Amino acid sequence: MSTSALLARLATLADTLGLEGASGITEHLDRLAPALGTDTALLWLAQATIAAELPESTSFEQFRRAARLIGTRAALDEVVARAKRPLAPNRNVTVRIVRDSVIVDVHHTARTGLATGIQRVVRQTIVEWSKGREIELVGWDPRFLGLRRLSAPERQNALYGSVPNIPRSKNRVLTIPFQSTYILPELAIESERTGRISCLAEFSGNKTCVIGFDCVPLTSSETVGDGMSAAFARNLAAIAHFDRVSTISGAAATEYRGWRRMLSGAGLEGPEIEPLLLPSVAEEVAPADFDLARAELVRGDAPLVVCVGSHEPRKNHLAVLYAAERLWREGVVFQLVFIGGNGWHGDEFRAELDRLVAEGRPVRAISAISDPLLWSAYRLARVTVFPSLNEGFGLPVGESLSAGTPVVTSNFGSMKEIAGFGGAIFVDPRDDDDLYRGLRAGLTDDELHARLVAEAAHLPARGWADYAAELWDYFEKAPTRA
Repeated sequence: MSTSALLARLATLADTLGLEGASGITEHLDRLAPALGTDTALLWLAQATIAAELPESTSFEQFRRAARLIGTRAALDEVVARAKRPLAPNRNVTVRIVRDSVIVDVHHTARTGLATGIQRVVRQTIVEWSKGREIELVGWDPRFLGLRRLSAPERQNALYGSVPNIPRSKNRVLTIPFQSTYILPELAIESERTGRISCLAEFSGNKTCVIGFDCVPLTSSETVGDGMSAAFARNLAAIAHFDRVSTISGAAATEYRGWRRMLSGAGLEGPEIEPLLLPSVAEEVAPADFDLARAELVRGDAPLVVCVGSHEPRKNHLAVLYAAERLWREGVVFQLVFIGGNGWHGDEFRAELDRLVAEGRPVRAISAISDPLLWSAYRLARVTVFPSLNEGFGLPVGESLSAGTPVVTSNFGSMKEIAGFGGAIFVDPRDDDDLYRGLRAGLTDDELHARLVAEAAHLPARGWADYAAELWDYFEKAPTRA
């Protein structure tokens, strides 16, 4: 059995701690033990490096207790013995320890072709950060045992979403942060991943920061897919040990702060939580792309209503179809286009949509779209409609207003927060009659429509560069771990 990879890992650990080189495993451990002592962060670093995997909390606490009971030198022997087992998953993996660095975990974003709200926030943020700041984008190995530097195609997809469905990376070098900042800008729900993130946050001594999108799987659990609430609870169990959470709206901060108050019952303080509202700046569209979008989206001269979002119960698209059908039956002339992918429990929406299409109603759904088509849709619409039941932010509300198009949206939460400066018709999304009245007003009341357009034109401008800079500043000022 080769021990070369293990020796290389021990040498990396010794070098990080400023120790002289050694000729074998025993000599390495003899020198490492007194340098590590029983310091929690150093013990975490040692276990992660020797085992070539980020530890989970149960495993780490066993190691730390052993170090305190039988001595660090003997406890290290036990870690080495496990690392040398023939079936140890990462026995031939090498490691790199990164110090005084900013590690950004974009595992899902680096591999997905999705471009929904979370992915768009992640990509816009890391693109801005990468322009003038030193960051290292990382993902996880296939078994979620440890972090690894992204391959070139993965980095390209993380930043721009242009290389989805990448084959698994063969990178066999584990990245271990030490005295660094670990940032999680996406939603992590894989149990193996969140378990190791939790241990890192609690014991490693690294600063840990996360973007908090919402607590919908808890506050509106009836609107999410099976298993999502349990998976999200594991995410929160990890975040409980983080230093800072930056939520994407004041409404999301209210949810997270309510969760943090519950942590006191478990004797936990929880992270600092502050809202930082996402930006809403319209993207420019080339004239040729706009003409193509018009040909794709608009049929005839009827006013266009656009509804952006995935077809899942929380987005309330069945209520939109109901309001639209009432208006068509009354003789109000307009066409309706849904833009977004199929979501959890979207079958009922699809069936109702198909029925209306079969009856000749001017309604369609488009799933695969480009950014030029999306931004053209906002500009081509007379109004957009977004009556969601719960949103951490509600990106289509801000995007519609930034494009100068009024929006019919929910009268609470982040949606009211985003549109608080004007440009919106607020409705109770749980009241079908109220949604119908709001959509009718947006289509038929020209004086109201003109006022809303004027309000949207004077909304405060704030771009992704501003958001990314403010987020960086908030995370950077997190207190250094003791």
